[in-house]
Order: sequence, then C-alpha cells, then structure tokens
Amino acid sequence: MSAMSDLLTTPLNALHIELGARMVPFAGYSMPVQYPMGLMAEHHHTRTAAGLFDVSHMGQLKLVGPDAAAAFETLMPVDVVDLPVGKQRYGLLLNDEGGIIDDLMFFRMAQDELFVIVNGACKVGDIAHIQERIGQRCQVIPMPDQALLALQGPQAAAVLARLAPGVDKLVFMTGGHFDIAGAQCFVTRSGYTGEDGFEISVPATQAEALARTLLAQPEVKPIGLGARNSLRLEAGLCLYGNDIDTTTTPPEAGLNWAIQKVRRTGGARAGGFPGADKVLAQIDSPATLTRKRVGLVALERVPVREHTELQNESGERIGEVTSGLLAPTADKPIALAYVMPAHAAPGTRVNAMVRGKAVPMEVAATPFVPTRYYRG
Repeated sequence: MSAMSDLLTTPLNALHIELGARMVPFAGYSMPVQYPMGLMAEHHHTRTAAGLFDVSHMGQLKLVGPDAAAAFETLMPVDVVDLPVGKQRYGLLLNDEGGIIDDLMFFRMAQDELFVIVNGACKVGDIAHIQERIGQRCQVIPMPDQALLALQGPQAAAVLARLAPGVDKLVFMTGGHFDIAGAQCFVTRSGYTGEDGFEISVPATQAEALARTLLAQPEVKPIGLGARNSLRLEAGLCLYGNDIDTTTTPPEAGLNWAIQKVRRTGGARAGGFPGADKVLAQIDSPATLTRKRVGLVALERVPVREHTELQNESGERIGEVTSGLLAPTADKPIALAYVMPAHAAPGTRVNAMVRGKAVPMEVAATPFVPTRYYRG
C-alpha cells in the first residue's frame, strides 16, 4: 500500500488532520508520525507531562470459554493458565521453528475470558493463526469496533484520575472497566514508552470525543509515531518487524525473562508450545546461540540506523543494527542489534559501518533510560 488513498484510517483520522499531523503509511494505516510541535518536543513532553497516542491500528480480540487459557498457552512459551483475573502479561506467539510470529499483551478478564492486543501489521495473520490452532477449543472474537488510545507520562495518572476516579489505584500490568467522560472503557496500566501510563480500549464511535476530552487537559499533548519509536527504543523495548520477527527466537532476542519457570525444562507445564525443543535447548544451553540481541551506544555523535553492518576490530562482520537513532533523553546515539555471542558482553567495542566509515560503539545494558512503571 504505497498510495495514502489506499490506506486504512483509524477513528481519529479527522482529528489528526485537524491537529496538523504529518500522516505516513504504517501497518497498512494512515498514521500521524508527528504534529507541529515536532518529534523532539513530543518526546520530551511525554517524559515530563502526558502524551496521547493513537494506537487504534493494533488488533484487539477476546478468547472466551472454559478452555481459553489452556488453549492459548499451547501457542506461546509463557504462563497463561496461572495469570490471575485482573492482571496482564506479555506474550510471544511462536511458529513451529520457535520464531516469533508476534509479541502481544494479554489480560485475564475472567476465569473463562482473555483480552488480547496484537501488533497492527500482524493482526490479520495472528487472528487467523489463533483461530486455526485453537478455534475449536474456545471462541476467538475479533474486536474491530474498538479503538485504542495510550496516555503516557508521569502526569498520566493525575490526568486520568480527574476523569475516572479510582483509575490511579491500578498498578503496572493491571486493569479494569472505567467510565471516562461518558465512554465505557477498558483501561490497563501499561504502555510502550518506559513511562507510567495507560492503554484505553474504547468503542470506535466514542474515540474522538474521548481523545478531545483528554487533549483538553492542560498536561496532555498529541504524540506521533516518531516519538513513540524514540521513547520505546530508550526503554530498550523491541519493535516487531525490526528487532524481532519469525527468524528470531526468544532466547536470541533476550526475551527469556518473559518465559516463566513453569514453561521451562523441569517446569510443571514445560514445553507444549510451537518450537519448544529448539527454544528450551537454547535456554538450557546458551552456548548454542549463534547471535544475541544487545544494546549499543555510539562513542561518536553519529546516528546509527537499522540494517547498519557491525564489524569487529579486524573488519569482520559480526552483526547488524535493527533499530537506532539519536536518543533525545539519553542525548547520544543508541541502537539495538544482533551480534555474535563473543561480542555480546557489556563494554565490548564494535564498529558500525556508516557510509563506509567505522563509527565506534560499545555494548551497553538496556534500558538506556530508566523505566518508571508504577508498581505501587
């Protein structure tokens, strides 16, 4: 879809245009990359106040039935069955080779009901995959009539509590139903920026009114995809299609933290997911990995972009950058990359080849900017 006229639009499309957004194609949708305030200002505003993001391109669905959790657990290497009602977890949808089809969030609405949010570019394939694999064990119900807004930043809780009393009592990765300015919303305390904040699922017909109400609050400004990307990269969060995809396994991607002990070798419900033999072998024997995802910081003020080749001191190729930019808060060039394991230790020097010139970089721990999730 190259022509903007061919693209899908979110329920906030007219509002974005009214606000002067620069619209770009993203995941098959026309989406705002930035507003007149500009990417840098939007980034800093989210870090200091509250930013409103339209993420309605994401896919929302419900899995319903007494077998829903057990069925969903067969598709992912994470613990679904033991997730308590009212809590949210990060999940990884895998193919039969252990490659990552998508990363997602799922919430236990009730004992027999899960609410799932998947990436926009993957949602059609994800829903078809889930339907094919477990559709006979539970109802798979897409929710195309729901929009999704994200309110992120240190003042997000004060803003939302003004409109929906009690929402500030939520802690990171919990949620509930709230009336916000007359709209019946489902709210989770989560997000993709490394800051405190909320994601709000709202009926599409009420999305614009809710967005206008939120933007009327003095702390809130509209934020585009550009700042969303710089914020998530500073937080060390993977972007599907850049840093993870079907060619990467969770251990290669450094996502073992998302795989609970119960699903690992020796756990009560170990294995039983696509690609389990390969994924569990990589967790149990890290020496078998041929590459690892790392954070990088440039030692010169030269931005290093995705697909930039990485070399060792001898000029041999050792990996590739998957995301990179000049970080507004960290105030230095940062990147995520895959490198050979021998070069993955923090402090290791590598060279990024930018237009034929070697830019020295150093392997660094992530997040690059400390996260500020509210855990109570």
